[in-house]
Amino acid sequence: METSVYQINKGINKPVEFKGLKAQYIWYLGGALLALLVLFAILFICGVNTFICLGIILALGAYVVTYVYKLSHTHGQYGLMKKMAKRSIPTTVKSYSRKEFTGLKK
Repeated sequence: METSVYQINKGINKPVEFKGLKAQYIWYLGGALLALLVLFAILFICGVNTFICLGIILALGAYVVTYVYKLSHTHGQYGLMKKMAKRSIPTTVKSYSRKEFTGLKK
């Protein structure tokens, strides 16, 4: 029975980490690489030259990998989710009546 070459570091109450990527960024990178594979298949089926396909996919792949690693190091495990959730918080809350406040009890 062979042992895996890659190590997945996981401890109690620690996020899954693989080659420096933390938590959900592993899934983001996997999804992006799968999308690049589909893009390569589409370009190849459309008749684009194989070397041009490879050049496009390699360039986009390098960009995606560096971008996901940058996101992982910048925001950490939950930072990107917090950033996306922060957009949904309204800047101001307007109330045109006092009904909400007059019905409050101590």
